[in-house]
Amino acid sequence: MLASMLRFISEFLFRVKVRGLENVPQENGLLIVANHESFLDGLLLGLFLPKKATFVVHTSVLKKWAFRQALRLTPYLAVDPTNPLAMKKVIRLLESGENVVIFPEGRITLTGSLMKVYDGPGFVAGKTGAIILPVRIDGAAESYFGHLSEHHPRKLLPRVTLTIMPTTTVIMPKPSHHSFPSAKQRRRIAGEGMRSVMQKMLFQSQKSRTLFEAFLDAIDKFGGGYKLIEDFNETEETYQELLKKSLALGRIASKVSNSGEVVGVLMPNITNTLALILGMSAFNRVPAMLNYTSGTAGMQNACFAANIKTIITSHKFIETAKLENVIESLQNLNILYLEDLRTDFGMMDRAWLMGYALHYPRSAMETNTPEQTAVVLFTSGSEGKPKGVVHSHKSILANVAQILAVLDFNPTDKMMMVLPVFHSFGFTGSLIAVLNGIKINIFPSPLQYKVIPELIYDRNCTIFFATSTFLCNYAKFAHPYDFYKLRIVVAGAEKLNEEVRKTYQEKFGIRILEGYGTTECAPAVAINTPMANLNGSVGQLVPGMEAKLEAVPGIDNGGLLHVRGENVMMGYYLFDNPGTLYPPADGWYNTGDIVEIDAEGYIHIRGRVKRFAKVAGEMVSLEVVEQIANTAAPEQQHAASTQADAQRGESIILFTSDKKLKREDLQIVAKNLGLPELAVARKIISVEEIPLLGTGKTDYVTLKQMAEAA
Repeated sequence: MLASMLRFISEFLFRVKVRGLENVPQENGLLIVANHESFLDGLLLGLFLPKKATFVVHTSVLKKWAFRQALRLTPYLAVDPTNPLAMKKVIRLLESGENVVIFPEGRITLTGSLMKVYDGPGFVAGKTGAIILPVRIDGAAESYFGHLSEHHPRKLLPRVTLTIMPTTTVIMPKPSHHSFPSAKQRRRIAGEGMRSVMQKMLFQSQKSRTLFEAFLDAIDKFGGGYKLIEDFNETEETYQELLKKSLALGRIASKVSNSGEVVGVLMPNITNTLALILGMSAFNRVPAMLNYTSGTAGMQNACFAANIKTIITSHKFIETAKLENVIESLQNLNILYLEDLRTDFGMMDRAWLMGYALHYPRSAMETNTPEQTAVVLFTSGSEGKPKGVVHSHKSILANVAQILAVLDFNPTDKMMMVLPVFHSFGFTGSLIAVLNGIKINIFPSPLQYKVIPELIYDRNCTIFFATSTFLCNYAKFAHPYDFYKLRIVVAGAEKLNEEVRKTYQEKFGIRILEGYGTTECAPAVAINTPMANLNGSVGQLVPGMEAKLEAVPGIDNGGLLHVRGENVMMGYYLFDNPGTLYPPADGWYNTGDIVEIDAEGYIHIRGRVKRFAKVAGEMVSLEVVEQIANTAAPEQQHAASTQADAQRGESIILFTSDKKLKREDLQIVAKNLGLPELAVARKIISVEEIPLLGTGKTDYVTLKQMAEAA
């Protein structure tokens, strides 16, 4: 009767919703694990889980009178999670067929994210082979029973959701007569397995929604007056102000396009760009983020591949970036400027915005689903033509959830975003902040090497995403104290240079977390984290991703990486068949990278089989490099390869049979073809003949060896 009363009171006060009851198995002997959000967690699990269980509690809890009284209502076992012997009592309970509830973190979260996961619960799961039933508690941390900092929004009676996930297990390596694995190592491996279970649970329990719905959820959580975003205008804007801009820009975009249409966005890193993206999401328009550094040919081909008819840009941006000639050269495209379009936002539109849309934004938005297209990003194709990478709302938000499951970003943080929003790293990184109450300072260009370190210092930024090349250049100009507040620095888009890693450790006392991603994966595939970091690797797969390696002739260690997960793209738009979606086969995306995956799941990049170079974080097609050379000297043979470059990530080397060919010749051709400067080879090496395979194809493996030796 007491339990029924408490359940009724909890349902009334916290509007408790339980999802996933169908995942609860019939049998007993379950190890029920949950994240720890508040002092309410044990009570909620005891009242709403359809299984009677013994609760494992920390010995320190018994020191508090109120908790001793509450524990009289349920069976419990007090243990110290740091004591290996204490876990034997839990093992005996499971082996006797009892259900056991345990919080692997051992303490209530202080960040809203997953805290340290102790090895003990993983050891118990591995030792007994027990079926694990993960339960995600969401919302309780926002109550006054939680331990979140004052910067997190607090509610007297927040809505609480319990999400019961499908069962799983933790496999612990068996004892061996050999030195590995020892008992201590096996315990640690099992602990890592439990951490993986918890991270996967946080990711999989995400809500299915669109980008704009996620934005509105963030406003509901943090409040319209919450100061969120600042750009180079040095004005910090609130969620309400960003919502107002989003609805206005979305309505403007809807007047010049049709529902579901792909519209080119040619804008810099400013608040209005993010507002336009969110507004287009609200009105079911698809922003295609155009790379303004790709030259006329690159943009024209991107628009052709994605069947883009209209581009939205800004007079001020075009003038500042000196893109007038590029814009004039674009053909068969309707170029619209925000400054001109604002005049079409008349009195009726203002009345709609102020009288209706701002108060009922969910009603004002056009209907679309998480599975529909959210954005088109672009990457280079093997023939030098850009490919449109089509992402749904679901795939973008899946990657946001995957990243948040492994990195503890929270509202106490402030992010500095210098990566352009047309870059997948910059696009998703910006959304992580906007959709989760993380204050963000966006800057229009990552090339301001002197200004950016000063801004990071002045704005007290704690999170920074960048490429190895950019990090190298910032370090040259930064004062040793400029980065004193930074606690999470993530390097991606190219291999992290070892000298850069050492510089940040020695000069700034910062451990750079190296990650790995692709535009096709929205972009994060793997990342090192404070909880799991291995220098020289790109970390472990983010939760919810699968990987398989395909054998490659001539490669003994590792294989060609294929990945699958909710964050993988819907498919490509290709130049050869504009507007037609080409999905990855069975959901598996071929990354084109040769990797090794070690016993603990860390990924080591060994090389790239695709014909691309990553120069200063930008993908450059080596076939385009060869096309330039073939145009400059069509009678001769040419082949491009790469070598490591401490400053730029990679440098392109052109091997040619033309002894007179100069770099200046290539630059003239590239300019005439409308191709970017990055596609001009850094070095030119003349050879008697280009090495060939037995099939008559160019032997790029030998060329790579020649390039590294050059």
